[in-house]
Amino acid sequence: MKISRMRALVVGRMKALIPGRVKALFRGLFKGRAKALVLGTVGIVVAVGAAGLAYLAFHDTKELRYKSQNALRTGVARAGGEELAHRGVSLKSTLTCADSLGWTKRKMRVNCTSSTSDHQRVQIIGAGEGATQDQYYTILVNGRPLVQNATCLGADCRKKS
Repeated sequence: MKISRMRALVVGRMKALIPGRVKALFRGLFKGRAKALVLGTVGIVVAVGAAGLAYLAFHDTKELRYKSQNALRTGVARAGGEELAHRGVSLKSTLTCADSLGWTKRKMRVNCTSSTSDHQRVQIIGAGEGATQDQYYTILVNGRPLVQNATCLGADCRKKS
């Protein structure tokens, strides 16, 4: 009976000591750690926020203006006519557009032709790259470039500026 009584006494004392020691232990641990935890969390949030802002600032959101060959063909005819009119070139007839040889869904190519009112040949070449989302347009009047490798034509350009 002595052993069980002693055991009860030790267990009782341990139970009384553990909460006080645990509280003291946690107070000591979390004084510095809580501060470090809060500062670390704030630092991570700030770093993620800064990375997000940098991504938005430097990420280029290029997108093809004309998503299909048919849309490119009709868009170049419309925008090319607007661009020529804006530059003071009057056309004898509307632009006639056809697909360039070798075009694919990823590399769209069109060629539009017409003539000016003073019978000079007009040619507009339009291209759209699906992989890079780049688009380029060139306008030739009588074989000489009026517009070279422009990224937009007509009202499409003036909306951005």
